[in-house]
Amino acid sequence: MRRAHLLSPAFLVLPGLVAAQPQAEQVQVERLVIDARVMDDDGEPLAGLAATDFEVQIGGVDVAVASAQWIGVGPAPEATLASTPIGGLFEPAHGGRLMVFVVQRSMNADRALGLLKVLQDSGRLLGGLTSADRVAVVSFDSHLSVWLDFSADFDLVERILADKVLFSDPDSVAPGPGPSLFPALDEEVSRRTYRVEEALELLGEALAPLPGAKSVVLVGYGFGEFTVTLGIPGSRVDQRYERALAVLADARAAVFSLDATAVDYHTYEHGLQVLAADTGGFYARTHLVSRQALDRVAGALRGHYVLFTSVPPLDPDIHEIEVRLVESDASVFARPVYDNRASEDR
Repeated sequence: MRRAHLLSPAFLVLPGLVAAQPQAEQVQVERLVIDARVMDDDGEPLAGLAATDFEVQIGGVDVAVASAQWIGVGPAPEATLASTPIGGLFEPAHGGRLMVFVVQRSMNADRALGLLKVLQDSGRLLGGLTSADRVAVVSFDSHLSVWLDFSADFDLVERILADKVLFSDPDSVAPGPGPSLFPALDEEVSRRTYRVEEALELLGEALAPLPGAKSVVLVGYGFGEFTVTLGIPGSRVDQRYERALAVLADARAAVFSLDATAVDYHTYEHGLQVLAADTGGFYARTHLVSRQALDRVAGALRGHYVLFTSVPPLDPDIHEIEVRLVESDASVFARPVYDNRASEDR
């Protein structure tokens, strides 16, 4: 059964102007920011939607969608959102998107075979990107390693993923000239990261100061604590996962989990599934339909909507978010809960 986790979309107080007197008076307008990815049955993103195409409920209460801004491939929006240093609320100044590929390395036979298959076909994930987008590559085995800071050299990204990341070690990586994972992911800190949950938390801390929503593509085999229930082996997430999830939520990072394990079912897939659902991404197996899974994630990477909604009058608690389209059954992926409790109570 899926568990509710403690995260919320960005909360924003926007200054507004009221012309009641010759001198304008500044008022505070509360808005929630929800990142939503909309995809059709073929895994293609739906661009060109307006605020009136969305319905949003928070805690069972209908909320008004003030605006829906498309960030991604396709026609430029009529009005772009300015870059801001406040918690990474809009898009980067260069106008593109930020993406991180995380490879969970393993030489276990079932895992390595699946990883190799996915990584050698990783160019399918990059086909819909633009010169304004930036991609970084990291890996995790016994510790976290940075292979490439944010870069628009997608040929280099593909070479690292397809030819290097699984069987070699990275050279020293210098911070990029624009948005960067450093200094949060410097070598000394990264080598003290011993579990994938800690690596995800550290990655979230590196992404949180950067503007805009981010996409994280996790190619791996899972994580969690081993359990046995009624004789059936399984796994569960723990407090380390909860900490990672909270930081990724602050960074507005959606995780797309590509399960590369070459089996139909395995113990640690639960971690990948929960992480994707809790961050507004999705989980996809690659065992039998590798290219279909890669193409679906590639579609999600091509763009998303930034929804500004009103704030419902709800008691402090964890409230479910539902985002859907008014006249379409297309799939909408967004974070599932809004937490409006005081920070000291979380």
